[in-house]
Amino acid sequence: MTALRSSDYEKELEQQVSALTDQLNYALPGTLKSLDLRQYDRIVLAGMGSSDYALIPIERELIDKGLPVWRIDAGRLLDMRKMVTPGTLLWITSQSGMSGEVVAVLKSVSRPKTLIGVTNDTSSLLAKQADIVVELKSGEEATVSAKSYLNTLVASYRTLYALTGVDEKPLLEDVRAALPKMAEIIKRRAPVQQLTDRLFSHDRPRVALVGMGADAATALTGALITKEASKVSAEGFIGGEFRHGPMETSGAGMLALLFGDGFDVTLQTLATDLLSNGTEVVSVGPEAYAGSQRWETTGSTPLTRLLCAMLWVQHLTVTLAQSNGVVPGEFLYGKKITVKI
Repeated sequence: MTALRSSDYEKELEQQVSALTDQLNYALPGTLKSLDLRQYDRIVLAGMGSSDYALIPIERELIDKGLPVWRIDAGRLLDMRKMVTPGTLLWITSQSGMSGEVVAVLKSVSRPKTLIGVTNDTSSLLAKQADIVVELKSGEEATVSAKSYLNTLVASYRTLYALTGVDEKPLLEDVRAALPKMAEIIKRRAPVQQLTDRLFSHDRPRVALVGMGADAATALTGALITKEASKVSAEGFIGGEFRHGPMETSGAGMLALLFGDGFDVTLQTLATDLLSNGTEVVSVGPEAYAGSQRWETTGSTPLTRLLCAMLWVQHLTVTLAQSNGVVPGEFLYGKKITVKI
């Protein structure tokens, strides 16, 4: 058990507040503020895995401003290369800057009008080809994305604010104010362990993560890293998707994590129905849905909610891995950087 607690993945989870501080202290490239988004015929947001999902809140904000924006994973972009035109603002996020699909996109799609690269590696192909490089400042990471994902969220919001002329100071102040609470959450694994013990008392334990709005990023990334870090199957859903088929898998033995602001009707109703059929429901956010259990978040912005919520999911990946008899975050078949396509 001691060896499991000292896994590289868990050590990196402990480093997240420090990594976030490095991102908060980083000065964005000034050229971001000089870009006029109206000069582009479209904005394309691309990445793979959690780098793609972290762009969900950005996609929503840009659409809300009436801009023509598409979020598409880099693998699909390879299949639809004409989406990138000479008048495109292409924003690619890749923690390594060298993921197989990202490299292929850089080598095969038409040159966009402007390429923004958000990455942790300034020597990567993405950084070398980008017109503007935004650094993650998440430090070295050997296992499942943790520090790099949280820093990607912050860097993405900061880039959005710079592009749209919004003062980032209140946002950064909110994140800084949340850091002590985040450090506290990182130390609080006991509630998650208790829930995991109950889950594994069932013959067919299963996990579903459902998020609304910006919180869809947490649901999809959470399901991804749960599979990757614990080798336990988990599915992520956006909004009402869960009712369209997957609802039939709910009931005793299912853990459903619901991510949102606590007030939307879709998750309120879903929580009520899941609780009534024996599903264990946990709301992760500022309010509990339908009187369910709650893992709390802090802060006054969606960003701080997303950051805190992911810390709880990370705890779950560790407790699930240990209950599943594997080392948390240890790769069995893949590697940190996926270069094959």
